[in-house]
Amino acid sequence: MIGSQNKHGHARGASARPIRPPRERGTGKAFALAALMHVLLIWLLYHGINWQNNTPAGAEAEIWTEVPDMSTPTPRPAPPPPAPVKVQPAPPPAKDEDADIALQEKKRKQQEAAAREAQLAEQRRQQEQAQQEAEAKRQQQLAAQAAQQKAMQEKQKQIEQQRQAELQKQQQLKAQQDKQRQQQQAEAQKQEQLKEQQKEQQEAKAKADAQAKAKAEADAKAKAAAQAKAKADAEAKARLDAERKTRLAQLQGQLGGGTGSSGEGLAKSGTGKGAGGNATSPGYAEKVQRRVRPNIVWAGETAGLETVVSVRCSPSGTLLSANITRSSGNEQWDQAALRAVQRSDPMPVDVDGKAPDHFTITLRPAGG
Repeated sequence: MIGSQNKHGHARGASARPIRPPRERGTGKAFALAALMHVLLIWLLYHGINWQNNTPAGAEAEIWTEVPDMSTPTPRPAPPPPAPVKVQPAPPPAKDEDADIALQEKKRKQQEAAAREAQLAEQRRQQEQAQQEAEAKRQQQLAAQAAQQKAMQEKQKQIEQQRQAELQKQQQLKAQQDKQRQQQQAEAQKQEQLKEQQKEQQEAKAKADAQAKAKAEADAKAKAAAQAKAKADAEAKARLDAERKTRLAQLQGQLGGGTGSSGEGLAKSGTGKGAGGNATSPGYAEKVQRRVRPNIVWAGETAGLETVVSVRCSPSGTLLSANITRSSGNEQWDQAALRAVQRSDPMPVDVDGKAPDHFTITLRPAGG
């Protein structure tokens, strides 16, 4: 029974946890108790033999009882009632010495049996105690393992809760950062648009200022040019009047007031007439045409345009004045024709080395 319980105990321990079975304790104590029991048994036998010198007369009877089984800790059923004592008839009288020896031998055997039973009982008790201690230790280990496992589970749960809280906190922080980033981007975009508007306004203002400045400069240049032209015209007219007066005085002094000859010329698909002290040669009109034609700059219409320009020159060909005496009706073409004559300064001289002092040029655009 003890062996089976021990095996079941080991099987339960092995199935519960894969650990080595505990070592049995108390083995040395058991051997010490066994040696002590042997010493006591020898001592009892020795004194029992010495005490019994004579065998008492009378009948003898042996009563045997069942030895209790100490290996099973479970409750035992009630023992059966003892068998009735059989009284044997008294044996025939024997010799005192033989009876004494037989009685001592019988007592010795009884004492040895009692000692063995006591030793077995002590061994069973020690085994049961060892098993109980091992079971208690195993239960303690299981309880400790369960407590440790529960503590680990609680710790893991706390760690998981902390991780979830940290993750939620990080998500909230990221959402706030994204919101701030979007606000910053919107603000930057707004600032960029404002800068673009300011830049466009500045560029428009600078352009307007530049245009105004250019217009003012152009007006100033035009005014200065008009003033210069007026001044030049005045100076030219003064020179022309002075030369005319001088020439008239010379002619009056030399010829006595005679009239000069007249000449004709053609320039740029037109005719010109003038009067002076010298007559023009037939080729003079061609010279004037070659001089004025390259200076005409005109890209507008050509049909029906004709302008007559009156020209005054010095004998060296220097242009003294040029005025429009008959307009074509197109002011732009008239100005282009006048500028072409002005760019042709000085006018070519005639074969006699002098230019006529006054003549007119009729100008038409090419293809007109």
